[in-house]
Amino acid sequence: MATAPVHMPELVRATGVRQLRLICGIILFAYVVSHFLNHALGNISVDAMEVGVYYHTLFWQFLPVAIVFYTAALTHMGLGIYALYQRRQFRWRTIEPLQLVLGLSIPVLVMGHVVGVRLGYTLYDHQKLYPQELYLFFVAAPGRLWQMTILLLIAWVHGCIGIFFWLRLKPFFTRAAPYLLAAAVLVPTLSLLGIYQGGRSVAVESEDGEWRSQNLTRGQVGTVAEGNRLDRIAGGLTIGYFGLLALALAARGARALRERRGGMIALSYGNGKTVRVPKGLSVLEASLRHNVPHASVCGGRARCSTCRIRIIGDHGALPEPSPREAFVLTRVGTTDPSIRLACQLRPDSDLSFFQLFTPHTLSANAQASTPASIGQERYLVSLFVDMRGSTQLAEKRLPFDTVFIVNRFLGAVSQAVIENGGLPNQFVGDGMLALFGLSAEPRTACRQALKAAAGIATHIDELNELLSHDLRQPIRFGIGIHGGEVIIGDIGYRDHIVFTALGDAVNVAARLQDMTKTLACEAIVSEEILRTADLADDALPQQEAAIRGRDEPMAVRVIADARELAALVDRTERVAA
Repeated sequence: MATAPVHMPELVRATGVRQLRLICGIILFAYVVSHFLNHALGNISVDAMEVGVYYHTLFWQFLPVAIVFYTAALTHMGLGIYALYQRRQFRWRTIEPLQLVLGLSIPVLVMGHVVGVRLGYTLYDHQKLYPQELYLFFVAAPGRLWQMTILLLIAWVHGCIGIFFWLRLKPFFTRAAPYLLAAAVLVPTLSLLGIYQGGRSVAVESEDGEWRSQNLTRGQVGTVAEGNRLDRIAGGLTIGYFGLLALALAARGARALRERRGGMIALSYGNGKTVRVPKGLSVLEASLRHNVPHASVCGGRARCSTCRIRIIGDHGALPEPSPREAFVLTRVGTTDPSIRLACQLRPDSDLSFFQLFTPHTLSANAQASTPASIGQERYLVSLFVDMRGSTQLAEKRLPFDTVFIVNRFLGAVSQAVIENGGLPNQFVGDGMLALFGLSAEPRTACRQALKAAAGIATHIDELNELLSHDLRQPIRFGIGIHGGEVIIGDIGYRDHIVFTALGDAVNVAARLQDMTKTLACEAIVSEEILRTADLADDALPQQEAAIRGRDEPMAVRVIADARELAALVDRTERVAA
């Protein structure tokens, strides 16, 4: 089953309904920010507000910009109504419904203002600016001031929630969050204060008859008849909007009825858990509905791949991936047709699968932890080390004595790894996987791993000397080192979850460690490590090696004595300095 047509442009594949809604929302939020900053000028004077609105309208009423803006506004409103129909379950039971409700309420609150200002200008050439609007809010109809204040706050909160959902997965968000929070609080505060200060000034000035004659003319505020007609238009548009909302709700009810009549399907999670849901639900929505833990960092927006599942059995009858789903799967390097996004797959028959990422929450509706704990793609260096001869050692010793020696071996290895900036990760019998690069850039990580290999050799020498009275032969070891893109995250089940790395780079490092037995050496390092560490090409002897599981041979460097690696790295660093 093809994941996506190869001729389809990547931009089209990357864009779905949610991405379109995000783009439109960003355009509208930019307008809101511009408008709020204009309001904030009221803290200086009403004249400053009028100067600011001149440049504000000069930009936003520039024909190409105006076309983009109004298209974004209508599209965003339409997609909001569609979301009311389409959204079945919410990952975060408070924030997502709140965002949707706030967004749907904005057209109702803003309709009168838009009709009064923009349509009034189009139909009657009304020149309503800040003096006229502030007079309306603070003198003629004070009740509208509260409506406008509520509108401003709702629009701002709705926009901030959308920006949060967009940016929270970005690498820079943690650093930028305090500044974004400060802006999210200061901008609306200064805006409302500006409106209040400007309104007070207008209220005082409006007591002067000359001010009224200059600022409340027919060309500026229109006649009573014109105002009534505009109110009727606003009322009709509002009723029409409520009609669209009612239509979306009716469509939801019709869909639910159709699904109940269309039959139920069984979804089996591969761990004995099976749920029955109506046809048409996505797998993630089914998990949310039945409170089954399911990882999904982006909340089902097809902006991450943490909800991935692997289909058990025949996957040929499943619906084809949407362009957006195909794009995400391609980005994470998945070509296996049995792997799908749970948030996008809507099966119409019984389905068995298992999740590729372990959820960290007790329910599918709780907020996920950090993206790294769920799954994150990173460049890491994997170092595998294994103790040689442990089987013969166990045959000739008491079990507890063997455990003691193996623990001393792993302790010596771990000490060398930690001293050089690595993380002892997995312990498998008498072997260990160490990771480098969790907090360092790739070149540094490669050099740290090479120095750690030398450190392991040194610490094992000390251990052999310490245990010389009790060992018939010194402890020997083999090390394999390779680097590349891997997935890091927490793997396991319930209380048995560990943080580790998965990927081809980890597997290759393990294969290289195995090869040290046949090549009678202490360490084998991939060409990738030497190249990324910026070591000289002739620093170590090169040879081609056949790696199990790979079609092509791989260039590696064989190190008979791992202690040499420390001097090699130190020499390279001195030359670079």
